[in-house]
Amino acid sequence: MKKRMKVVIIGGVAAGPKTGSRIHRVCPEADITLVEKGEFLSYAGCGLPYYVSGIVKDQKELMCTPIGVVRDPVFFRDVKHVKVLNRTEALQIDRKKKEVRVKNLATGEEQSLPYDKCVLATGARPIIPPLEGIKLKNVFTLQSIEDSEGIKAALAEGKAKDAVIVGGGLIGIEMTEALASKGCRVTVVEKLPGILPMLDWEIARLVAKYLESHGVKIKTETTLTKIKGEKQVESVVTDRGEIPCDLLLVSIGVRPQTVLAQKAGLKIGVTGAIRVNERMQTSDPDIYAAGDCVETNHLITRKPCFIPLGSTANKQGRVAANNICGYQDVFPGVIGSTVFKVFDLNVGRTGLTEAQARKEGLEVVTVLSPAPDKAHFYPTAKPIMMKLVVERKTRRLLGVQIAGAGDVDKRIDAAAMAITAKMTVDDLANADLCYAPPYAPAMDNIIAAANVARNKLDGLFESLTPMEVKEKMARGDSFVFLDVRSPEEDAEARLKDSVLIPLGKLRARLKELPRDQEIITFCKISLRGYEAALILKAAGFKNVKVMDGGVMMWPYEVIQ
Repeated sequence: MKKRMKVVIIGGVAAGPKTGSRIHRVCPEADITLVEKGEFLSYAGCGLPYYVSGIVKDQKELMCTPIGVVRDPVFFRDVKHVKVLNRTEALQIDRKKKEVRVKNLATGEEQSLPYDKCVLATGARPIIPPLEGIKLKNVFTLQSIEDSEGIKAALAEGKAKDAVIVGGGLIGIEMTEALASKGCRVTVVEKLPGILPMLDWEIARLVAKYLESHGVKIKTETTLTKIKGEKQVESVVTDRGEIPCDLLLVSIGVRPQTVLAQKAGLKIGVTGAIRVNERMQTSDPDIYAAGDCVETNHLITRKPCFIPLGSTANKQGRVAANNICGYQDVFPGVIGSTVFKVFDLNVGRTGLTEAQARKEGLEVVTVLSPAPDKAHFYPTAKPIMMKLVVERKTRRLLGVQIAGAGDVDKRIDAAAMAITAKMTVDDLANADLCYAPPYAPAMDNIIAAANVARNKLDGLFESLTPMEVKEKMARGDSFVFLDVRSPEEDAEARLKDSVLIPLGKLRARLKELPRDQEIITFCKISLRGYEAALILKAAGFKNVKVMDGGVMMWPYEVIQ
């Protein structure tokens, strides 16, 4: 009789359950045991902010299948043929004996689980700063269902009105909406010069302006130094002053859970996460690892990276399971595709930012391209603001970032596929994307942006970013800042020191412009600005540039 393969999986949130479920489908005769330190299994950690806000009404919804069945130990036993030991901690992996020593946290009982193949899906843990007051009541992280229940309880008491979020990363920014929707005054404290370090500065600043318009206070270049209170947090002290606080969310990042792997002598990568090959094998060929505890390969830089995402964890779990069952499969890597919402703003990114590309030594061309997400005449059209990063030498698309009220995700997904396929902006400009007025412009936003990049690469479009224009202003450089919008648009939002000549009147008023000065044109999105630059060049003006992105992507103050 053929011996049944024994598989022990350590970790029961994302990668672990995915691995176990896939093994059962491919090798139904396998003996699968899943060990989880916590009580809850296979829950959507990315949904926790929406559970706190009340958009997701019931905790069980985060742990249900699409048809509403809760993924608890009974479900895994009866449907997936996976034995679950929850509230059980894995203490040690004995690689020689091929056993995992575990401890039941309720009874204290220990036992050893033999394995033929072992899977580490231990995830990541929040970074907790060693500050005075860090253990006071109403100081939270947001990593588990238990964390979210604690925050909900604090909010339900009605005493949490001044919420401070330490860390302006993805989780912190998503939680601003959840806390504000519960009546909290929200302040974000970020040590870096800007929030959302996965975005370039100008896109991140547009998000920050939007948050500020919703009453969120953002304090950048600010470091938390102390948490004050008797039994409960009452205020936080920063290097720039004290802030009232009765609910504190610490969200300064996560570290991979590698203690078990290190104790077992498995190799750890340069990122501090577990090193695996493309088949998700660790340095021990009988031990696999997947999810937020492992490092992976960046498809553009070809360097190890640590980008923990639930989507990645599930894909890696499937790859690990296939290889365990004898079916060759590989996980090639990631490009950091991410999307999120805050209030009514959608934000996404994929590939390299401009800052990351330049750090890699790549010479890049960037494009700022705002436009409606649908045909401009369609009633539900909403703006999105896009940034493209393109390698000058190869014309290859390297990265895309988008923020706006319109449809962001489908452009990010298209960009992710284009980057993965190593497409150039010339390829992208002729992509056969869907068009109908309720869904997209005739020239989709990403196609229009690719064409702007082509114009820049071909020398047909000379531009400056808003940041470069602002720097020229700060230096006191002499130039004409030419606004070619309508008087009505100018009255709504004017940029300081600009000169208004509507595009339709520009040819008739050329004599008003000096030929010996630099002229920088702009409009709402800088399409008319580009046309104005062409008119000026045709009329003999030599030093003409366009401000990329126009007023919509001006991240500074405007005169209203």
